[in-house]
Amino acid sequence: MKDRKRRLIVDGFNVLRSGSRYRDIDGPNPDYDHDWFNRAREVLVNDIVHYSGREWQATVVFDGGGNAESTGEAERVGGVEVVFSPAGSAADKVIEKLAFEGRQNGFEVLVVTSDATIQDTVFGLGVDRMSAEGFSIEMERYYADAVLDETPQVAVKRTVAERIDGETLAKLQALRDGR
Repeated sequence: MKDRKRRLIVDGFNVLRSGSRYRDIDGPNPDYDHDWFNRAREVLVNDIVHYSGREWQATVVFDGGGNAESTGEAERVGGVEVVFSPAGSAADKVIEKLAFEGRQNGFEVLVVTSDATIQDTVFGLGVDRMSAEGFSIEMERYYADAVLDETPQVAVKRTVAERIDGETLAKLQALRDGR
């Protein structure tokens, strides 16, 4: 389904604080210090890269409204847009705007957040929603499946002989062997 236009928008701080996969990175950090935030953010962005793959245009939005120097400019990391909302503006407004623009441009849009206000707002736009915990669970499953996929497997040969009936195979072998 490569012709489908899909847009993934992730509420960064909400997922980091509400998703079990991210809350306890390198041990519990109730103070959310800068080191914890940077580690958790890196894990989240990597997860979004894996989740979105080539099927989704992905953006993760973090709240930068309290930072006077935040411009709201997007930075690309592994194909994912990372945005800090501009000074004086909440991430919620950026997320809602991206969801609205996505729907207006014919995209299927999925917003990942546990913020009830954002969920209600984007639902009214016809946007799909996933909770922060739901995203955490999806990522845990993804990595569990990836580990299972790493077990050595015998490659299956897909020869013509395996795909045709026995009578036709016998005739072809007779032709080959000159009988």
